Amino acid sequence: MKDKVRRGGGRNQVKTEAVVVPGGDDAVSKQDESTSFPVKIQGAGVEPFELQVHGFWLVQDALVTLLSRNEVCPRSNLSLALAGSTLDAHADLQSLKGLKAGAIIRLVEEPYTSNSARLHLARVMELLRASGPQDALREGRSPSILETLTHTQTPEHSLSNGKSLKRSLSNAKAESTNQDESPPEYLLPSSSERPLMALLPHSSQPEAHSYLKDLALSCWNPPPGHRKLQGDFLYITVVTAEGRRCDITSCPKGFFLNRSTEDAFDPRPAQSSPVCHCFTDLLCHISPAFKQTFTTLKNRPPQPPVEVVPTPYYTMSWLGPSCSSRAHKNTFSRLGVEEQAAAQAPDWNEELQAARDLPQGSLEERLQRDKTLLQVNSAFVRAAMQGAETVIDGFVESVNGNPEDPAFLWGGLFMSQGATSAVFGGERGRRAAQRLELKGVQAYSDLEGLQGLHTLPTAIVDYRGVRLSAQGLAPGLEGSEPDQEASPASRGLLYGVNAGPQESPQRRQLLSFLAHSAKSLSIQRHVVVGPNSHQVPLFTSVDAQGLLGADRRFYLLDVFRTFPADANFCPEEETQIQQPTTEKEESSKSSKEEEEKEEEEEKSCDKEGWPENYKTTSGLPKIFPHRLCRLRPELVQAFIQHKHCLFTQRVREKLNENGGFEECATANDSRATDAVRAACKEVGSISDIIFEMRFNPNVFSPGIRFPPSESATTELQERLLREAAAFIVTHQIPAFLKGCQQSNEVPMDGASLKQSLHIRGINLRYLGHIVKAISQSEHKERLRHILRSVMGEIFVRSTKRVFNNFLQGVDVPSLAAAISHFLDCLLVPHFTPSPVGEETKKKSRRRGRSTGTSENMPWSMLTGAELWNLVCQDAVETYDISDGLGSGPNYLVEHYGLQKVSLLREFCIKTGVQLRLRDYFFDNQNKAPISPDDILNIFPVVKHIHMPIVDASKAYRAAQNSIQKGLLDQAHEQLKEAAYLFGRVCDDLHPEACYCHSLLAKVTYLQGKTAEARSVQLKTVVISERVLGFDHPNTIQQYALLAVYAYAGGETALAQKCLLRARLLMLTVHGEDHPYTATLDSCLGLVLADQTGQFLKNALRLNTSFFGATDLQTALSQHLLSQWMCSKGDYRGAMTHEKEALSAFTSLFGEDHPQTHCSKEFLSTITKQAVKVERSLRQAGAESTEQIIECLSPTSDAILEQMVLVTGIRRITRSDRFEEYKQKHLERKLAAARELGIKLPFELPVSDVGCGKEAEDGGNKAEEKNSESQQEQQEEVTSTGSAGSVLANGHAIEKTDENSDRKGTGPGQIKSASGDANKDVDGLASPSVLKSTLTWADVVSKPSNGTGSKAVNGVDSAAASGAAEE
Repeated sequence: MKDKVRRGGGRNQVKTEAVVVPGGDDAVSKQDESTSFPVKIQGAGVEPFELQVHGFWLVQDALVTLLSRNEVCPRSNLSLALAGSTLDAHADLQSLKGLKAGAIIRLVEEPYTSNSARLHLARVMELLRASGPQDALREGRSPSILETLTHTQTPEHSLSNGKSLKRSLSNAKAESTNQDESPPEYLLPSSSERPLMALLPHSSQPEAHSYLKDLALSCWNPPPGHRKLQGDFLYITVVTAEGRRCDITSCPKGFFLNRSTEDAFDPRPAQSSPVCHCFTDLLCHISPAFKQTFTTLKNRPPQPPVEVVPTPYYTMSWLGPSCSSRAHKNTFSRLGVEEQAAAQAPDWNEELQAARDLPQGSLEERLQRDKTLLQVNSAFVRAAMQGAETVIDGFVESVNGNPEDPAFLWGGLFMSQGATSAVFGGERGRRAAQRLELKGVQAYSDLEGLQGLHTLPTAIVDYRGVRLSAQGLAPGLEGSEPDQEASPASRGLLYGVNAGPQESPQRRQLLSFLAHSAKSLSIQRHVVVGPNSHQVPLFTSVDAQGLLGADRRFYLLDVFRTFPADANFCPEEETQIQQPTTEKEESSKSSKEEEEKEEEEEKSCDKEGWPENYKTTSGLPKIFPHRLCRLRPELVQAFIQHKHCLFTQRVREKLNENGGFEECATANDSRATDAVRAACKEVGSISDIIFEMRFNPNVFSPGIRFPPSESATTELQERLLREAAAFIVTHQIPAFLKGCQQSNEVPMDGASLKQSLHIRGINLRYLGHIVKAISQSEHKERLRHILRSVMGEIFVRSTKRVFNNFLQGVDVPSLAAAISHFLDCLLVPHFTPSPVGEETKKKSRRRGRSTGTSENMPWSMLTGAELWNLVCQDAVETYDISDGLGSGPNYLVEHYGLQKVSLLREFCIKTGVQLRLRDYFFDNQNKAPISPDDILNIFPVVKHIHMPIVDASKAYRAAQNSIQKGLLDQAHEQLKEAAYLFGRVCDDLHPEACYCHSLLAKVTYLQGKTAEARSVQLKTVVISERVLGFDHPNTIQQYALLAVYAYAGGETALAQKCLLRARLLMLTVHGEDHPYTATLDSCLGLVLADQTGQFLKNALRLNTSFFGATDLQTALSQHLLSQWMCSKGDYRGAMTHEKEALSAFTSLFGEDHPQTHCSKEFLSTITKQAVKVERSLRQAGAESTEQIIECLSPTSDAILEQMVLVTGIRRITRSDRFEEYKQKHLERKLAAARELGIKLPFELPVSDVGCGKEAEDGGNKAEEKNSESQQEQQEEVTSTGSAGSVLANGHAIEKTDENSDRKGTGPGQIKSASGDANKDVDGLASPSVLKSTLTWADVVSKPSNGTGSKAVNGVDSAAASGAAEE
C-alpha cells in the first residue's frame, strides 16, 4: 500500500525523508523506488544539485524538501518552474508534462510581502539561534543524553547514512581495544552514593557561535508613510562581529543597506549595496566574519530529525542546568519577529473539528488527517500551558467576576477551575470532575465510525497548586427562524434532563449517535426522573448535554460521569437513598434492616452482589474524600470478559446436565435455549437470549431518582456494580501482584506503577489495599520492591496535595524560598524554619532588596513535624493506611528502602518543580539541603487528549500478531511499515513509535542484521529520552538493549557505557534492590573485565531473593557466575554454582530437556578440568601454580548469546502451546473429516491461534484501545503473558518446552507461549544460534579465538538447524 502514500505530507515531514524508515534503503518499498527519480535544481543563487523526488509528491512537498536542504536554507518565498512556467503548488509531480529523470527545475524568487518578510527573518533567526546543549534544560524539556556517550562513534549520522555507520563501527572497535576503565565507585554494587551530577553529563556539541554582536529593529522603525508607499516594510539595525553598525531596509525585492545612522534617517540605498533576496546573503556581503562562521554552520553535518524536531507534547526535565544564569546573551531577542501576534486568537474548536471532518477514504487522506489532528492538538496543549501560566501569574482578568469560580478568556481558550460542589466533595471533587471530564472526552474521541458526534478540545493544567481546565470556545447554539414559535430547548439543546420533550430530525440523528456510542462504551439505556418529575430516557450520564451548534455539528458536553460508579466507595447509607421510591421497596428495606440484618447476612450479601465476608476482609465499601469515584474503562472491559467466561461455563454446565452439547444442539427442543437464558440471568446480562453486559452510569450517583418501572433494572445494575467493584479487590489486585512476582519488568517508579495498575483497571485510590495485600501475602519479601514503590507513591501523592494548599498562601516573590523550605521540612527530619529565614534574609540584603524577614510570612512557620502530620493525615483519609508512613522520612528509608533522591524526583515530576543540577545531601539537620537558588523554575503539568495514529497502530498490532504466529519476516515488513507511517504522522516522536522501533530492532537483530538493529535502537533511545524522559524506566531498558546490539557489532566500549548509564538511572529512579538491576548486573558482569565478579554475585543475590533458588532467572545467574569462576581458575566454586544451576534446570524442565543436558555437560567439563588442574598441581608442585592453572574463558560470541538470553531478546522454552494447539486442532479436523466422510489433506493450516488464557486476564482488550495503553504495556508483564512487554525482559523467560524450536517452521521465526497480544520475542533462536550446534562445554573448552560456539546455552541450536532444514 505504499504506492498510495505520499512521503512529503507536510512541513515537518520532509525533514525526515532520509530517516523515516529505519534501516536505510532496505526499508523503502519497491513501489517508492519505482516512482522516484532524480531532478536537477538550479537558480536563486544556489549551486546546482540533484534532488530525488517521488511521483506521488505534490509540488509543495518538493518545495518544502528543498527549503530544508543545506544548499537552499535559509532561503524562503520561492516557487518552482519547469520549462519557463511556474508550477502549481497543489499539483502532483507525476501529472506534470515534461517532468522526468534529469529534468531541470528552477527556483524562482518571489516578491516579499510584509508578512512573508517577517517569516523569512524568523527563519533566519531559527537557523542562527541553533540550540545549544543546555537550552533544552533551561526550557525544562527532557534532553537526549545518548550523544554524550556516542560522540566518538558519531552514531547520529549513522541513523541516515550507512557509510558513517561503518566508520563508527570501525572507530568503536578501535576504541574498544583501548577501553579498560573500571566503573566509578558510585555504580558498584552496595554503594549508597547517588550523585545527580552524573545524570546529565556535558554535551560534546559546541555552544552556538556568535555570528553578530547585535540584531534588532532600528530606532527608525516603523517606516513613515511616504516610505511605506515606496515599499519599505522594516528597518533593521545590525552590529557585525567586526563592530560595524549597519541599517538594513526590508522591501518587496529583498534586503538592502540604507544610509541611515544612529543620528540621521536616510532610507536611500547605500552605494554599492546589492538588493539580496535572502537576508544572510546581504550579511555575508557586509561582514567577512559572518560569512566565515555562516559557511561553517551550513557545512556542519546534519543532526537526525529525532534530535532536533520539537516533540508534539512537552516532556519536563526535573533537573535544570548546574548554572542558573545564561552563558551567553540572546542576540536576536529584540528583532521582534516572534512578537508579531495574530490579528485574532485562533478558534481551537473549529480547527479541531475541521481536522476531524477531513476525509478518510484513502491511506494518504487518513495519514494527513492523523497528522493534522496531532498538530492541532499539540498546538492547543501548548497554548493551554501558556494560558495557565499567564492566568495564574495574574496577567488576565476574570470575565465573570466570581471569586469562587473565576473564568478567563485567553488566546481562544476558556479557562476555569470549576465550581466547588458539596455533593461531589469540595476541592477534591472539583479536581476529580476536571480529570474525569478529560477521560470522558478521550473515550468519546476514540470511538471509531462515529464522526458526527463532537467534543470540545480539552486539557487540564496544574500550575502553582491550581488546576485549570482549558477548553476551546463552544460555538453558539443553532437558532430557529424568528417567526417560528418554539421552545428555547429546541433551538439548540437537543438532549439532556433539561432539554424537555421535543421531536425533530436533528434530535433523532443525535440520539442515533448516542445509541451507537452507548453500545461501544457499554452504557445501558435507562430512564431517570427529571426536574419536573417527567421521565427522561438517557444514553449517557445524567449531566451530559447534547447540543446542535451554529456550525451544524452535534456536541456532547459534561461527560465527567460517563463511566460507572465504584461501589466500593459508595457507602450503603448513600445507595439506599437512590433506590426507587415506592412504598413496597421502602418497607422491604426497613424490614431487612430491623429483622434480618444479622440472621441473613450471607443471603443479603449475595443479593447485593458482594462476595462472602467481603465487607469484613476488605473494609469496603467506605467513604472517600470525594464522591466521584468511577471505574476505569479497562476494568469495565476486564469485568465483561470475566463475566463472559462465567457465562460460557454456566452454559456448558447446563448443557451437560441435560445430556451434553451434541444432544442439545441436534434436538429440536428448548434445552439449549433454556441453558442460555439461565446463564444470562445468572451472570446479569441485560438480554435474555444473548450475552450482553452494559452498565448504568447514574446508579450510585447522589441526587438521581429512577421511576418505579426501572426498579428491577436498577437493582440488577447495583448488583453488577458491586460485583465489578469487588472484582478489583478479589481478582485484579492479586493478578497484578502475581505478575510482579514472576517478572523482572515490574514498576520502577510512580509513573510505571500508575500505568501498570491502570492497565488492569485498578485506580490509584486502591494503593492502600495493595499495601494490605502485600503485607498479608506469603511472598511479602519477594514483593518488597512493589511495596516500596507503592509506599513512595502514597507519600508523594499525599505530599502533592499538601503542597498545593501550601502554595496558595505564597506570593510570587517568595515562591523559590517557600518551595525550598517545604522540601527541607519534608526530607530532613526535625527541620526547623529558622535557618531558612536567616539565610533568606542575608541573601536579600546582599542582593540589595528589602522584602522583610521570611519569619513573618505564614509559609515560613511550617515545621517538619507539622508537615509530616499533614501528609500522614491525607494518606489515612485517602488510602486508609494508619501507621504506614511512620514518624518521619527516615522511617520510609529504614523500613521500606526508599531513597530520598527518588522521592525528590517523584515530587518534582508531579508538581512541575525544576531543581538545579547538583548533588543534594539530606543527612545534615543543621543546614538546609535545598536553598532558594536551587529552585530554578516551576512548570505547568498538563494532562491532555491523546490523538491516535490509526494506520500505524494497526500495522504495529498486526506485526505483534505475526510474531505470535512465528512469522518473523512478515512481522519485520509490518514493523517497517508501521515505523514509516509513524514517521509520516508524528516524525517518530510518539511513545508508541518508540515501542514500535524497539520491537523492530529486536526482530531485525534476530534476523541477523546487527548493524541495522543497532541503528534502529540508537533512534529508539533518543525517542525515549525526548518523549518519555531521560530517566524514564523505558529509557533504562532501551539502553540495555542498545548495549546488546552494540556489543554484537564489536562496540564493547559503547556497550559498557550504555549499561553503566542504565545502572546509574536505575539507582536514581528506584535503587539497587530491584529485579531489573539483576539483569543489568548480569550484562555488566559479562561485558566488563570484572576481576572480582561483584556484578555477577550481586545479580545472583538479587535473583535468589526475588525469585527463589529454583527459578530460571536464578539458575541462569548461577551458570554465569560458574562460568566467570572457570575463567579465573576457581573450579571448586564453579562446580558448586553449576550444581545449583543443574538442580534448578532439572526441577524446571526435567532430565530430557536440552538445557539440562547442556548443564550436565558443562558440569562434567568443569569436573574434568578441576581434576586435571589438581593432578597438575600435585605433579609440578606449589611453585609453578600460576603457570600450570588453565582457565576456561567464554568467547565473545558466547557472551553475546548470554546477554541476548538475559535481556529477554531470546527465551528458553519448555512447552510450545502453539504447536500443541496446532496438533490438537489438526487431530480434531481429521477426526471430524473422517466422521463426515470427507477426504482432507494430511496437514491443515491453522489460520489463527486461540488462547485459553485470554479470558482469565481481564484487562487485555483494553490494552489496545488507545496509544496511552500501548505505552502502559511496556511497564508490566503478567504471569500468563497476557499483558506482555516490548522491552527487554531480563529474566522474564517463558518456561516452555524444548520442542518449541524443533517443531518450528523455519529459522528466524518467533513462537509465543500464549495467544495474548504480548510483544515479546519468545522462543526464537538468534542469528548466532542458527550457526552452531555446540554446547556450553564446547564453548568454554575452546580458546578465545573468536571461532567458538555462539550457542551459549546449547539451547535451540540443533533445533533451529533442524527447523531450517525442515
